[in-house]
Amino acid sequence: MLTYPNIDPVAISLGPLQVHWYGLMYLLAFLFAWGLATYRTKQRDGWTPDMVSDLIFYGALGVVVGGRIGYVFFYGFEQFLANPLWLFQVWTGGMSFHGGFLGVMIAMLFWCKKYQMTWFQTLDFIAPCVPTGLMFGRIGNFIGGELYGRQVSDPNFALGMIFPNDPLHLVRHPSQLYQALAEGLILFIVLWWFSSKPRPRMAVSALFLIGYGIARFVVEFFREPDHGQLFIGWMSKGQFLTVPMILIGLWMMWYAYQKKIYDWGPLKNS
Repeated sequence: MLTYPNIDPVAISLGPLQVHWYGLMYLLAFLFAWGLATYRTKQRDGWTPDMVSDLIFYGALGVVVGGRIGYVFFYGFEQFLANPLWLFQVWTGGMSFHGGFLGVMIAMLFWCKKYQMTWFQTLDFIAPCVPTGLMFGRIGNFIGGELYGRQVSDPNFALGMIFPNDPLHLVRHPSQLYQALAEGLILFIVLWWFSSKPRPRMAVSALFLIGYGIARFVVEFFREPDHGQLFIGWMSKGQFLTVPMILIGLWMMWYAYQKKIYDWGPLKNS
């Protein structure tokens, strides 16, 4: 069994100003996405660093607004009805990937209109940069001791740990780290490799939906569901919401290779 590292949730204190690890992880997520996307502009024609900076701004806005609204709508609607101002208390935690995903999709529509780019041209470009952000977000969850895993069947399980925020003090899976690995590092490697190869429009976006959906569905078996969030029998709400992502991703991949459209900026020096 591992010992949970009791890390102060406040990463930086400057007088009355306090920067929490959760917020710092979000900052690192956007910085890494910006850096990776800027690097990709060197590989693809038609993209500039200024376009990337604007794209990250639109994406960050979509993540924060959509993620918070999605969490409130999917997981905490009763709490919102009791205290509507809770919607704006982002610093307390509580962000939904599915809500953030929808928020980014809407934000990308406005960005595409501004720069006269196609939607999937943009999504295929930025998709490989997203998993690192997911990884940092899950690390932030781990440091905050939230969204921990289910109880392990063997209390001597090598990766099990007791989270201080768990009122039952059970030995649990560090599911945040499982997600950081599966939805973050592994998905990043797969998408970065796949996007560097010749492939039709929409294929990278499709692979992101499939890869994230499968990773999230599997890891949800190790993650403690939010109170009252078992949706259908054994299936959590998180798993239920990933099923459409996987199905849409599979259809998109099939459609992409049926149409075989390779009409956007080619790889430079290729």
